[in-house]
Amino acid sequence: MTYLLSTSYAGNLFSSTNMYLRPQNHHTATRSSFGSHSSPIFTSYKKKLKGPTTVFATATLASREVGTSQNSNGYISKPKKVMVIGGDGYCGWPTSLHLSNKNYEVAIVDSLVRRLFDHQLGLDSLTPISSIQNRIHQWHSLTGKTMQLYIGNICDFEFLSEAFKSFEPDAVVHFGEQRSAPYSMIDRSRAVFTQHNNVIGTLNVLFAIKEFCEECHLVKLGTMGEYGTPNIDIEEGYITITHNGRTDTLPYPKQASSFYHLSKVHDSHNIAFTCKAWGLRATDLNQGVVYGVRTEETALHEELCNRFDYDGVFGTALNRFCVQAAVGHPLTVYGKGGQTRGYLDIRDTVQCVELAIANPAKHGEFRIFNQFTEQFSINKLAGLVTKAGEKLGLKVEALSVPNPRVEAEEHYYNAKHTKLIDLGLKPHLLSDSLLDSLLNFAIQFRDRVDHSQIMPNILWDVASRKPSGIEPRL
Repeated sequence: MTYLLSTSYAGNLFSSTNMYLRPQNHHTATRSSFGSHSSPIFTSYKKKLKGPTTVFATATLASREVGTSQNSNGYISKPKKVMVIGGDGYCGWPTSLHLSNKNYEVAIVDSLVRRLFDHQLGLDSLTPISSIQNRIHQWHSLTGKTMQLYIGNICDFEFLSEAFKSFEPDAVVHFGEQRSAPYSMIDRSRAVFTQHNNVIGTLNVLFAIKEFCEECHLVKLGTMGEYGTPNIDIEEGYITITHNGRTDTLPYPKQASSFYHLSKVHDSHNIAFTCKAWGLRATDLNQGVVYGVRTEETALHEELCNRFDYDGVFGTALNRFCVQAAVGHPLTVYGKGGQTRGYLDIRDTVQCVELAIANPAKHGEFRIFNQFTEQFSINKLAGLVTKAGEKLGLKVEALSVPNPRVEAEEHYYNAKHTKLIDLGLKPHLLSDSLLDSLLNFAIQFRDRVDHSQIMPNILWDVASRKPSGIEPRL
């Protein structure tokens, strides 16, 4: 049964293995999948909660009525329907708003598990973030646009099937994965959870597309971390090789550096296979490191604000450095600081997704776009933040700390990223004014910073046998 919620919602979500949504009037209740056995994270978290809980939802479902657009031939066409899996997350929420603002009909599918991770690990977003229900309600109040909401675990194929049959998407944007390399390296249970959640969830999405909407285009968020740091240029997904006098174009070699990155490699192989075997069409966006928090849409109201992670588990490098500078903590440069990666603004993430949807892959095609706009070393980023902080009167210094990761700290790195530019991407490059904006944003919320969460404490080469904190059991 489909678990479609409206934007009015209250209650504690994790008190029982299977719960029901009781409408506030006398319409028939619909079943919810919170805490199902296929969602291991819920199984452990619910132990903390006591007493019976009722989850309420209004009986009126989000409207499917959307605006229309006129094409070059003068015909009126209905906007495409896009399902955003993981639409409550750091990349998923601004993407959902951006697509809705562009007159796509949007449905968010999310288990809300990312919010649960914060509770388990004692973390919190720098920015106060509203519930997904309040976010959607505020968006509707401001714009008149609606987004449907399906709450459940995509590892539960029954739930995912009903969501697909109910919404009938033309495109699926798949952000719905555990996205932190450090999280996947905490202990055995979280490594297993990451691979199970990511690989099985993506397999379910592929089967749902095959079964219920074969015309649907999958736009999957991959990672530049699949490539590692080879001593040759990184191509966009494929490389042409001549070996013993014969030439072929093959998938670019994968050198993942964590259990998280390995899950992304497995995803890529599964997607490539189903495109070949079933004729599905998919675009894999191998994304670099994302920074920033505001997009045009999230800036409209405080209840639309995106999350902003600065801790050693979920915080990405530039975001972390800006928060550290704002609170007077030395910038934590891992090891020698020569680690070089591709970076992009959160505004370019949403732009890239829109471009991929508007220019879909062909049937049987598995495209790979490298999704970043600039390349920086950690030392370069630290230098830029130091300079920008000093302009604002902050005393900023960089500190080399023991590298918790197993990685090359000095290496060659040159990755191609032309395909999205060719489709029309207009990059927001890292400038002095953008750094000033990020630092001012961090200063605005610095009273919310938990200093104990700044330093890294997850070591790649010391895999814990015992779970840390609440264990995400399968």
